[in-house]
Amino acid sequence: MSASSAAPVGTYTALVTPFRDNRVDEKAFEHLLEEQIAAGVDGVVPVGTTGESATLNMEEHLRVIQHTVEVVDHRIKVYAGTGSNSTTEAIYLTQEAKKLGADGFLVVSPYYNKPSQAGIFAHYSALAEATWLPIIAYSVPGRTGGEISVDTMAGLALKHPNIVAIKEAGGSIERFSQLRQALPDNVTILSGDDSMTLPALAVGASGVISVASNLIPKDVAALVRTFREGKVTEAEAMHRRLYPLFRDLFIESNPVPVKTALAQQGWMTSEVRLPLVPLQPQNRDRLEIVLEQYGLQGKS
Repeated sequence: MSASSAAPVGTYTALVTPFRDNRVDEKAFEHLLEEQIAAGVDGVVPVGTTGESATLNMEEHLRVIQHTVEVVDHRIKVYAGTGSNSTTEAIYLTQEAKKLGADGFLVVSPYYNKPSQAGIFAHYSALAEATWLPIIAYSVPGRTGGEISVDTMAGLALKHPNIVAIKEAGGSIERFSQLRQALPDNVTILSGDDSMTLPALAVGASGVISVASNLIPKDVAALVRTFREGKVTEAEAMHRRLYPLFRDLFIESNPVPVKTALAQQGWMTSEVRLPLVPLQPQNRDRLEIVLEQYGLQGKS
């Protein structure tokens, strides 16, 4: 299979990493994965931002990837989070994830160092040359301090056939339009914000890497599929129903709200690792209201 044919389309869940007593809760994680597969998502993304990769040690990071691959067992795609602000570390994680059986990689733009666009280009080029498997570049300036420019992404896609997609989380519909104009048709654009999924699809995106689909995978997958089938009015109605939940799952730093919601469903604990802390009481109340309105009754 060529890299270009592997460009991701549809719904991919940015998986949370369940914890219990500060250890990865593998039983809860298996349940989460089985729910994703049963709901019809196209793939999963372990150990990204939502998976709290920043506070997992290297052994935990790789074990979560390994466990994901083992449980999924080729039923859907696994794009492992292997980004770092160190190019050497990102290459190491990518190569190890390949050995563990990942189908491809989600690689966030380097953070904290604030590289120039030339540095970002060199970073992704080094990664693309270190593996033949598909890479999704990830632009999220709110977390990294800078974006992958449209010109940089276009240059990367032209030079490296295995850079097959970009996860765009800049909060601007203009960026989606600019990227679609600049990128080859076989390079896909995925929304990195649940609330932007429908408008992004309308201007040329091909899917979403979703936080909300941890909780409601069937509904998020249905929204994307319905739009891609040309049922635009139906998809808009779905978006309107989902929007309050999309909004309030980001009432505090991700993944605190979604883990709280998953805990209320009895799927796992709401535990996060410092410096993240539990959802503030007033925000917990607000989240409970929107969950109840959506028909998600608490079980814990």
